[in-house]
Amino acid sequence: MLGRTANGLYWMFRYIERAENIARLVDAGQRMSLTRSGANEDDDWDGVLQSAGVREAYDEVHTKLTGADAIDYLMRDRSNPSSVMSCIDYGRNNARMVRTALTRDTWEATNECWIELKALLGKRLKTAEVPEMIEVIKRRAGLIRGAFHGSMLRNELYNFARIGTFIERADNTARILDVKYYVLLPSISHVGSSLDNAQWESILRSVSAHRAYKWAYDPEYKPANIADFLILNGQMPRSLAYCYEKIVSNINYLGAEYDKRLPAHDTADAIRKMLQTLTIKHIMDQGLHEFLEDFVSRNNKLGAEISDGYRFYE
Repeated sequence: MLGRTANGLYWMFRYIERAENIARLVDAGQRMSLTRSGANEDDDWDGVLQSAGVREAYDEVHTKLTGADAIDYLMRDRSNPSSVMSCIDYGRNNARMVRTALTRDTWEATNECWIELKALLGKRLKTAEVPEMIEVIKRRAGLIRGAFHGSMLRNELYNFARIGTFIERADNTARILDVKYYVLLPSISHVGSSLDNAQWESILRSVSAHRAYKWAYDPEYKPANIADFLILNGQMPRSLAYCYEKIVSNINYLGAEYDKRLPAHDTADAIRKMLQTLTIKHIMDQGLHEFLEDFVSRNNKLGAEISDGYRFYE
């Protein structure tokens, strides 16, 4: 398979996943700003922008931080390469580049997503419109993944797309958890006494895990249990552990198909092993924020190694 096709599929699905994930990040920020009491709700958006990695870029186009401007910047500002609309554009462009490698169902789902979101995000959203817009984005991204999953051969094309999806998803789960860090007291030793249950519930809802958490743990929102669920629980489809089981599985399929072992294999294996051996107590003692920063760095390293490895799959 041409490296160019692998590159196109990998980035197509990273961008589609990123569009949904940015929407989920906005959802987390909006829910938490509504549950904060006695504070300026706009302050919470600093953490959201930091976690999205666009805080400095936001300041280049805005003189003041407001929730409305932050939402607009994350959802539809084309000067922001990580906005939902920018990601949908990039995802569709990559899909066009590899059009002959996609099934008709996958291409049509991608193109229809682009058409609908281009229309809906053509104007600034009112605050009351944001929740429904987030649901539309999640539905459209789900339709693309469903069409792809239900119609594509399980070959190297499928593997590259899935690797892109789960690298991006792992990054997002870590960042959404990190949003919560920004509203905690600086010392991790105060976590048990300072967390607002309504905000932890918001985190779970933003990753579609509210009901699943109650199935896996007791109904009470305990920070350690929620962190364990989103980091180490291999049954939760957005957890870091689950994402890395899928990443390693698909990378190994590629290695067997081409009889090659690249640096990305070792990096992915090391991250999965770390997630298999750590306990949530160790992570909380180390510091949740510090762990998440380290994880995002490792995940980014793997993404770079995947990009460097395309030329070997030709």
